[in-house]
Amino acid sequence: MTEETPARLLPGERPKQPEKPKLIAIMGPGLITGASDDDPSGIATYSQAGAQFGYALGWTLVLTYPLMCAIQQISAEIGRVTGRGLAGNLRRHYPVWLLNGVVGLLVLANTINIGADLGAMGAALKLLLPGPLLVYVAGFGLLSTGLEVFLRYSRYVSVLKWLTLSLFAYVATVFVVGVPWGTVLVHLLLPRVSLRGDYLTVVVAVFGTTISPYLFFWQAGEEVEDMNERADSASLLDEPAAAPRELRRIRIDTYVGMGLSNIVALFIVWTTAATLHAHGITTIQTSSQAAEALRPLAGRFAFTLFALGIIGTGLLTVPVLAGSAAYAVGEARGWPIGLGRQPLKARAFYGTIVVATMVGVVLNLTPLDPVKALVWSAVVNGVVAVPIMVMMVLMAARRDVMGEFVMGPVLKALGWLATVVMAVAAVGMFATWGD
Repeated sequence: MTEETPARLLPGERPKQPEKPKLIAIMGPGLITGASDDDPSGIATYSQAGAQFGYALGWTLVLTYPLMCAIQQISAEIGRVTGRGLAGNLRRHYPVWLLNGVVGLLVLANTINIGADLGAMGAALKLLLPGPLLVYVAGFGLLSTGLEVFLRYSRYVSVLKWLTLSLFAYVATVFVVGVPWGTVLVHLLLPRVSLRGDYLTVVVAVFGTTISPYLFFWQAGEEVEDMNERADSASLLDEPAAAPRELRRIRIDTYVGMGLSNIVALFIVWTTAATLHAHGITTIQTSSQAAEALRPLAGRFAFTLFALGIIGTGLLTVPVLAGSAAYAVGEARGWPIGLGRQPLKARAFYGTIVVATMVGVVLNLTPLDPVKALVWSAVVNGVVAVPIMVMMVLMAARRDVMGEFVMGPVLKALGWLATVVMAVAAVGMFATWGD
Protein backbone atom coordinates (compact mmCIF):
# COMPACT_ATOMS: atom_id res chain seq x y z
CA MET A 1 0.00 0.00 0.00
CA THR A 2 1.53 3.35 -1.02
CA GLU A 3 1.27 6.59 0.93
CA GLU A 4 -1.32 7.83 -1.60
CA THR A 5 -3.60 4.81 -1.00
CA PRO A 6 -5.72 5.28 2.11
CA ALA A 7 -6.12 2.34 4.47
CA ARG A 8 -9.41 0.46 4.14
CA LEU A 9 -11.83 0.96 7.01
CA LEU A 10 -13.75 -1.84 8.68
CA PRO A 11 -17.56 -1.55 8.75
CA GLY A 12 -18.58 1.10 11.32
CA GLU A 13 -14.99 2.29 11.78
CA ARG A 14 -14.35 6.05 11.63
CA PRO A 15 -11.32 7.53 9.94
CA LYS A 16 -8.58 8.42 12.38
CA GLN A 17 -8.29 12.16 12.90
CA PRO A 18 -4.85 13.77 12.84
CA GLU A 19 -3.60 14.44 16.31
CA LYS A 20 -3.59 18.05 17.43
CA PRO A 21 -0.20 19.28 18.61
CA LYS A 22 0.20 19.16 22.37
CA LEU A 23 0.48 22.48 24.19
CA ILE A 24 4.08 21.81 25.27
CA ALA A 25 4.99 21.29 21.61
CA ILE A 26 3.40 24.63 20.67
CA MET A 27 5.17 26.47 23.47
CA GLY A 28 8.53 27.85 22.43
CA PRO A 29 9.80 31.39 21.74
CA GLY A 30 6.79 33.06 23.40
CA LEU A 31 7.02 30.94 26.55
CA ILE A 32 10.75 31.51 26.96
CA THR A 33 10.45 35.22 26.15
CA GLY A 34 7.66 35.72 28.68
CA ALA A 35 9.48 33.81 31.40
CA SER A 36 12.71 35.73 30.81
CA ASP A 37 10.84 38.98 31.42
CA ASP A 38 10.71 38.07 35.13
CA ASP A 39 14.47 38.41 35.53
CA PRO A 40 16.19 39.37 38.80
CA SER A 41 15.99 43.08 37.97
CA GLY A 42 12.29 42.67 37.20
CA ILE A 43 11.83 40.82 40.48
CA ALA A 44 13.39 43.81 42.26
CA THR A 45 10.94 46.17 40.54
CA TYR A 46 7.89 44.06 41.39
CA SER A 47 9.15 43.60 44.96
CA GLN A 48 9.48 47.36 45.34
CA ALA A 49 5.95 47.84 44.01
CA GLY A 50 4.55 45.41 46.57
CA ALA A 51 6.67 46.65 49.46
CA GLN A 52 5.97 50.33 48.87
CA PHE A 53 2.30 50.27 47.83
CA GLY A 54 0.98 46.88 48.95
CA TYR A 55 -1.66 45.51 46.60
CA ALA A 56 -2.38 48.88 44.97
CA LEU A 57 -0.30 48.38 41.81
CA GLY A 58 -1.56 44.98 40.72
CA TRP A 59 -3.70 46.68 38.06
CA THR A 60 -0.58 47.70 36.13
CA LEU A 61 0.19 44.07 35.32
CA VAL A 62 -3.36 43.46 34.15
CA LEU A 63 -3.16 46.50 31.88
CA THR A 64 0.23 45.58 30.39
CA TYR A 65 -0.85 42.04 29.45
CA PRO A 66 -2.70 42.82 26.18
CA LEU A 67 -0.04 45.38 25.27
CA MET A 68 2.76 42.85 25.80
CA CYS A 69 0.86 40.24 23.79
CA ALA A 70 0.38 42.65 20.90
CA ILE A 71 3.95 43.88 20.59
CA GLN A 72 5.46 40.41 21.09
CA GLN A 73 3.07 38.89 18.55
CA ILE A 74 4.08 41.58 16.07
CA SER A 75 7.79 40.83 16.60
CA ALA A 76 7.22 37.07 16.27
CA GLU A 77 5.17 37.44 13.08
CA ILE A 78 7.78 39.69 11.49
CA GLY A 79 10.39 36.99 12.12
CA ARG A 80 8.27 34.06 10.97
CA VAL A 81 6.79 35.76 7.90
CA THR A 82 10.01 37.25 6.55
CA GLY A 83 12.51 34.66 7.76
CA ARG A 84 14.62 37.46 9.27
CA GLY A 85 14.94 38.93 12.73
CA LEU A 86 14.16 42.52 13.61
CA ALA A 87 17.65 43.86 12.92
CA GLY A 88 17.71 42.06 9.56
CA ASN A 89 14.45 43.73 8.56
CA LEU A 90 15.57 47.11 9.88
CA ARG A 91 18.72 46.76 7.81
CA ARG A 92 16.66 46.18 4.65
CA HIS A 93 14.10 48.93 5.15
CA TYR A 94 15.65 51.71 7.26
CA PRO A 95 18.80 53.91 7.16
CA VAL A 96 22.04 52.39 8.43
CA TRP A 97 22.58 55.17 10.97
CA LEU A 98 19.21 54.43 12.57
CA LEU A 99 19.92 50.70 12.66
CA ASN A 100 23.35 51.21 14.23
CA GLY A 101 21.99 53.62 16.83
CA VAL A 102 19.20 51.27 17.90
CA VAL A 103 21.48 48.22 18.02
CA GLY A 104 24.15 50.13 19.95
CA LEU A 105 21.68 51.22 22.62
CA LEU A 106 20.22 47.71 22.82
CA VAL A 107 23.64 46.14 23.39
CA LEU A 108 24.48 48.76 26.03
CA ALA A 109 21.25 48.18 27.95
CA ASN A 110 21.51 44.39 27.66
CA THR A 111 25.10 44.30 28.90
CA ILE A 112 24.30 46.44 31.94
CA ASN A 113 21.27 44.26 32.61
CA ILE A 114 23.38 41.10 32.34
CA GLY A 115 25.78 42.50 34.93
CA ALA A 116 22.96 43.43 37.30
CA ASP A 117 21.26 40.04 36.89
CA LEU A 118 24.50 38.11 37.45
CA GLY A 119 25.12 40.17 40.56
CA ALA A 120 21.62 39.42 41.85
CA MET A 121 22.06 35.70 41.16
CA GLY A 122 25.37 35.67 43.00
CA ALA A 123 23.86 37.54 45.96
CA ALA A 124 20.91 35.10 46.07
CA LEU A 125 23.22 32.08 46.11
CA LYS A 126 25.33 33.72 48.82
CA LEU A 127 22.18 33.97 50.95
CA LEU A 128 21.65 30.22 50.61
CA LEU A 129 25.27 29.10 50.56
CA PRO A 130 27.76 31.53 52.16
CA GLY A 131 30.81 31.97 49.98
CA PRO A 132 32.68 34.42 47.72
CA LEU A 133 30.17 36.56 45.78
CA LEU A 134 32.47 37.23 42.82
CA VAL A 135 33.18 33.53 42.37
CA TYR A 136 29.44 32.88 42.22
CA VAL A 137 28.95 35.70 39.71
CA ALA A 138 31.75 34.41 37.48
CA GLY A 139 30.45 30.85 37.78
CA PHE A 140 26.96 31.84 36.66
CA GLY A 141 28.44 33.81 33.77
CA LEU A 142 30.53 30.86 32.58
CA LEU A 143 27.62 28.43 33.00
CA SER A 144 25.22 30.61 31.00
CA THR A 145 27.76 31.17 28.24
CA GLY A 146 28.80 27.52 28.06
CA LEU A 147 25.22 26.27 27.71
CA GLU A 148 24.36 28.83 25.05
CA VAL A 149 27.50 28.32 22.97
CA PHE A 150 28.15 24.58 23.22
CA LEU A 151 24.79 22.91 23.79
CA ARG A 152 22.91 21.72 20.72
CA TYR A 153 20.09 24.14 19.88
CA SER A 154 17.16 21.75 20.33
CA ARG A 155 18.51 20.60 23.70
CA TYR A 156 19.29 24.15 24.76
CA VAL A 157 15.70 25.21 24.07
CA SER A 158 14.53 22.29 26.22
CA VAL A 159 16.78 23.52 29.05
CA LEU A 160 15.26 27.00 28.79
CA LYS A 161 11.74 25.54 28.84
CA TRP A 162 12.54 23.59 32.00
CA LEU A 163 13.99 26.73 33.60
CA THR A 164 10.62 28.43 33.20
CA LEU A 165 9.44 26.14 36.00
CA SER A 166 11.58 28.21 38.38
CA LEU A 167 8.94 30.93 38.10
CA PHE A 168 6.50 28.77 40.04
CA ALA A 169 8.65 29.35 43.12
CA TYR A 170 6.83 32.69 43.40
CA VAL A 171 3.43 31.07 43.04
CA ALA A 172 4.30 28.69 45.85
CA THR A 173 5.63 31.54 48.01
CA VAL A 174 2.27 33.34 47.94
CA PHE A 175 0.52 30.31 49.36
CA VAL A 176 3.19 29.94 52.02
CA VAL A 177 2.90 33.53 53.28
CA GLY A 178 -0.88 33.81 52.90
CA VAL A 179 -2.64 36.59 51.02
CA PRO A 180 -6.02 38.32 51.67
CA TRP A 181 -7.62 37.48 48.34
CA GLY A 182 -10.60 39.78 48.87
CA THR A 183 -8.29 42.77 49.19
CA VAL A 184 -6.33 41.62 46.14
CA LEU A 185 -9.49 41.48 43.99
CA VAL A 186 -10.66 44.92 45.13
CA HIS A 187 -7.37 46.50 44.08
CA LEU A 188 -7.38 44.63 40.75
CA LEU A 189 -10.94 45.54 39.82
CA LEU A 190 -11.21 48.99 41.45
CA PRO A 191 -7.72 50.50 41.34
CA ARG A 192 -7.04 53.84 42.98
CA VAL A 193 -4.64 55.75 40.76
CA SER A 194 -2.47 58.44 42.34
CA LEU A 195 -0.58 61.31 40.70
CA ARG A 196 2.07 61.41 43.41
CA GLY A 197 5.63 61.34 42.13
CA ASP A 198 6.69 58.19 44.00
CA TYR A 199 3.59 56.32 42.79
CA LEU A 200 4.13 57.34 39.16
CA THR A 201 7.81 56.42 39.37
CA VAL A 202 7.01 52.81 40.31
CA VAL A 203 4.23 52.61 37.68
CA VAL A 204 6.72 53.75 35.03
CA ALA A 205 9.25 51.20 36.31
CA VAL A 206 6.70 48.38 36.02
CA PHE A 207 5.83 49.34 32.44
CA GLY A 208 9.50 49.65 31.50
CA THR A 209 10.26 46.26 33.03
CA THR A 210 7.43 44.34 31.37
CA ILE A 211 7.92 45.77 27.85
CA SER A 212 11.64 45.70 26.99
CA PRO A 213 13.47 45.84 23.62
CA TYR A 214 15.53 42.70 24.20
CA LEU A 215 12.29 40.69 24.29
CA PHE A 216 11.35 41.91 20.79
CA PHE A 217 14.68 40.90 19.24
CA TRP A 218 14.79 37.55 21.05
CA GLN A 219 11.33 36.34 20.08
CA ALA A 220 11.74 37.35 16.43
CA GLY A 221 15.17 35.72 16.33
CA GLU A 222 13.89 32.50 17.89
CA GLU A 223 11.07 32.26 15.35
CA VAL A 224 13.73 32.36 12.63
CA GLU A 225 15.85 29.79 14.54
CA ASP A 226 12.93 27.38 14.87
CA MET A 227 12.13 27.78 11.17
CA ASN A 228 15.73 27.06 10.18
CA GLU A 229 15.88 24.01 12.44
CA ARG A 230 13.19 22.27 10.38
CA ALA A 231 14.40 21.10 6.99
CA ASP A 232 10.90 21.27 5.48
CA SER A 233 10.17 24.79 6.74
CA ALA A 234 10.53 28.20 5.08
CA SER A 235 9.39 31.77 5.68
CA LEU A 236 5.66 32.30 5.27
CA LEU A 237 6.38 34.56 2.30
CA ASP A 238 7.82 31.47 0.59
CA GLU A 239 5.43 28.95 2.17
CA PRO A 240 2.05 30.73 2.55
CA ALA A 241 0.12 27.47 2.94
CA ALA A 242 1.68 27.04 6.39
CA ALA A 243 0.45 30.44 7.56
CA PRO A 244 -2.80 29.42 9.34
CA ARG A 245 -1.00 26.81 11.44
CA GLU A 246 2.07 28.92 12.19
CA LEU A 247 0.24 32.16 13.00
CA ARG A 248 -2.13 30.29 15.30
CA ARG A 249 0.86 28.70 17.06
CA ILE A 250 2.46 32.12 17.51
CA ARG A 251 -0.72 33.54 19.06
CA ILE A 252 -1.10 30.68 21.53
CA ASP A 253 2.61 30.67 22.39
CA THR A 254 2.67 34.43 22.92
CA TYR A 255 -0.57 34.70 24.90
CA VAL A 256 0.44 31.86 27.24
CA GLY A 257 4.03 33.10 27.60
CA MET A 258 3.04 36.69 28.40
CA GLY A 259 0.27 35.43 30.68
CA LEU A 260 2.77 33.37 32.68
CA SER A 261 5.08 36.39 32.89
CA ASN A 262 2.44 38.73 34.29
CA ILE A 263 0.86 36.18 36.63
CA VAL A 264 4.25 35.51 38.21
CA ALA A 265 4.91 39.26 38.46
CA LEU A 266 1.57 39.65 40.25
CA PHE A 267 2.50 36.87 42.68
CA ILE A 268 5.78 38.65 43.48
CA VAL A 269 3.87 41.89 44.17
CA TRP A 270 1.39 40.01 46.39
CA THR A 271 4.15 38.18 48.29
CA THR A 272 6.01 41.36 49.17
CA ALA A 273 2.76 43.21 49.91
CA ALA A 274 1.64 40.50 52.35
CA THR A 275 5.00 40.43 54.14
CA LEU A 276 7.23 43.47 53.67
CA HIS A 277 4.55 46.16 53.23
CA ALA A 278 2.43 44.68 56.00
CA HIS A 279 5.40 44.99 58.39
CA GLY A 280 6.42 48.51 57.39
CA ILE A 281 9.33 47.59 55.07
CA THR A 282 8.72 49.86 52.09
CA THR A 283 12.12 50.16 50.37
CA ILE A 284 13.61 47.30 48.33
CA GLN A 285 16.38 48.01 45.85
CA THR A 286 17.45 44.53 44.77
CA SER A 287 15.83 41.11 44.45
CA SER A 288 18.22 39.61 47.00
CA GLN A 289 17.18 42.28 49.53
CA ALA A 290 13.59 41.19 49.01
CA ALA A 291 14.54 37.57 49.64
CA GLU A 292 16.54 38.43 52.74
CA ALA A 293 13.71 40.57 54.14
CA LEU A 294 11.29 37.66 53.74
CA ARG A 295 13.27 35.34 56.04
CA PRO A 296 12.23 36.76 59.45
CA LEU A 297 8.70 37.58 58.25
CA ALA A 298 7.64 34.53 56.24
CA GLY A 299 10.02 31.83 57.41
CA ARG A 300 12.93 29.89 55.98
CA PHE A 301 10.89 28.01 53.37
CA ALA A 302 9.44 31.14 51.73
CA PHE A 303 12.85 32.80 51.81
CA THR A 304 14.48 29.78 50.16
CA LEU A 305 11.83 29.58 47.43
CA PHE A 306 12.21 33.27 46.66
CA ALA A 307 16.01 33.06 46.48
CA LEU A 308 15.97 29.94 44.29
CA GLY A 309 13.54 31.71 41.96
CA ILE A 310 16.05 34.54 41.51
CA ILE A 311 18.75 32.07 40.49
CA GLY A 312 16.46 30.11 38.16
CA THR A 313 15.09 33.16 36.38
CA GLY A 314 18.59 34.57 36.06
CA LEU A 315 19.83 31.40 34.39
CA LEU A 316 16.96 31.79 31.94
CA THR A 317 17.31 35.53 31.32
CA VAL A 318 21.08 36.07 31.01
CA PRO A 319 21.30 33.90 27.85
CA VAL A 320 18.25 35.68 26.42
CA LEU A 321 19.85 39.09 27.01
CA ALA A 322 23.16 38.00 25.49
CA GLY A 323 21.43 36.15 22.65
CA SER A 324 19.18 39.05 21.68
CA ALA A 325 22.24 41.34 21.56
CA ALA A 326 24.03 38.83 19.33
CA TYR A 327 21.04 38.52 16.98
CA ALA A 328 20.84 42.30 16.66
CA VAL A 329 24.56 42.87 16.09
CA GLY A 330 24.92 39.87 13.79
CA GLU A 331 22.03 40.83 11.52
CA ALA A 332 23.08 44.48 11.48
CA ARG A 333 26.60 43.48 10.37
CA GLY A 334 25.49 40.72 7.99
CA TRP A 335 27.25 37.94 9.93
CA PRO A 336 26.27 34.26 9.94
CA ILE A 337 24.04 34.01 13.01
CA GLY A 338 22.00 31.46 14.92
CA LEU A 339 22.22 29.21 17.96
CA GLY A 340 21.63 26.29 15.60
CA ARG A 341 25.02 26.91 13.96
CA GLN A 342 28.25 25.35 15.13
CA PRO A 343 30.40 27.84 17.08
CA LEU A 344 33.21 27.78 14.48
CA LYS A 345 30.72 28.62 11.72
CA ALA A 346 29.36 31.70 13.52
CA ARG A 347 32.39 32.97 15.45
CA ALA A 348 31.35 36.62 15.57
CA PHE A 349 27.80 35.78 16.65
CA TYR A 350 28.93 33.54 19.51
CA GLY A 351 31.75 35.97 20.28
CA THR A 352 29.15 38.67 20.91
CA ILE A 353 27.37 36.39 23.39
CA VAL A 354 30.64 35.66 25.22
CA VAL A 355 31.78 39.29 25.30
CA ALA A 356 28.40 40.65 26.49
CA THR A 357 28.23 38.08 29.29
CA MET A 358 31.86 38.51 30.37
CA VAL A 359 31.54 42.30 30.40
CA GLY A 360 28.51 41.77 32.64
CA VAL A 361 30.71 39.70 34.97
CA VAL A 362 33.42 42.38 34.97
CA LEU A 363 30.88 45.09 35.86
CA ASN A 364 30.52 43.32 39.19
CA LEU A 365 34.25 43.84 39.81
CA THR A 366 33.95 47.64 39.44
CA PRO A 367 32.72 50.20 41.99
CA LEU A 368 29.55 50.57 39.88
CA ASP A 369 26.51 50.55 42.18
CA PRO A 370 24.26 47.66 41.04
CA VAL A 371 21.14 49.68 41.84
CA LYS A 372 22.34 52.58 39.71
CA ALA A 373 23.22 50.08 36.97
CA LEU A 374 19.63 48.87 36.93
CA VAL A 375 18.36 52.45 36.84
CA TRP A 376 20.55 53.28 33.84
CA SER A 377 19.56 50.06 32.13
CA ALA A 378 15.90 51.03 32.58
CA VAL A 379 16.62 54.49 31.19
CA VAL A 380 18.30 53.13 28.05
CA ASN A 381 15.55 50.53 27.59
CA GLY A 382 12.90 53.21 27.95
CA VAL A 383 14.61 55.43 25.38
CA VAL A 384 15.21 52.72 22.78
CA ALA A 385 11.89 50.84 23.15
CA VAL A 386 9.72 53.55 21.64
CA PRO A 387 11.48 54.01 18.27
CA ILE A 388 11.86 50.24 17.90
CA MET A 389 8.14 49.74 18.55
CA VAL A 390 7.27 52.48 16.04
CA MET A 391 9.38 50.78 13.36
CA MET A 392 7.99 47.34 14.21
CA VAL A 393 4.37 48.46 13.88
CA LEU A 394 5.15 50.28 10.64
CA MET A 395 6.94 47.23 9.21
CA ALA A 396 4.15 44.84 10.19
CA ALA A 397 1.71 47.04 8.23
CA ARG A 398 3.83 47.21 5.05
CA ARG A 399 3.03 44.86 2.16
CA ASP A 400 6.55 45.15 0.80
CA VAL A 401 7.73 43.63 4.10
CA MET A 402 4.91 41.25 5.11
CA GLY A 403 3.24 40.50 1.77
CA GLU A 404 -0.29 39.22 2.30
CA PHE A 405 0.39 38.76 6.02
CA VAL A 406 0.18 42.40 7.09
CA MET A 407 -1.27 42.64 10.58
CA GLY A 408 -4.99 43.12 11.08
CA PRO A 409 -6.66 46.27 12.43
CA VAL A 410 -7.05 44.98 16.01
CA LEU A 411 -3.39 44.00 16.32
CA LYS A 412 -2.37 47.29 14.72
CA ALA A 413 -4.50 49.29 17.19
CA LEU A 414 -3.03 47.40 20.16
CA GLY A 415 0.48 47.82 18.75
CA TRP A 416 0.08 51.58 18.49
CA LEU A 417 -1.54 51.73 21.94
CA ALA A 418 1.41 49.84 23.43
CA THR A 419 3.78 52.27 21.69
CA VAL A 420 1.94 55.33 23.01
CA VAL A 421 1.85 53.90 26.54
CA MET A 422 5.61 53.25 26.42
CA ALA A 423 6.22 56.78 25.08
CA VAL A 424 4.20 58.22 27.97
CA ALA A 425 6.10 55.94 30.38
CA ALA A 426 9.43 57.16 28.99
CA VAL A 427 8.38 60.79 29.41
CA GLY A 428 7.10 59.97 32.90
CA MET A 429 10.42 58.34 33.76
CA PHE A 430 12.27 61.58 33.11
CA ALA A 431 9.53 63.72 34.66
CA THR A 432 9.72 61.76 37.92
CA TRP A 433 13.53 61.50 37.88
CA GLY A 434 14.90 62.16 41.33
CA ASP A 435 11.48 62.09 43.07
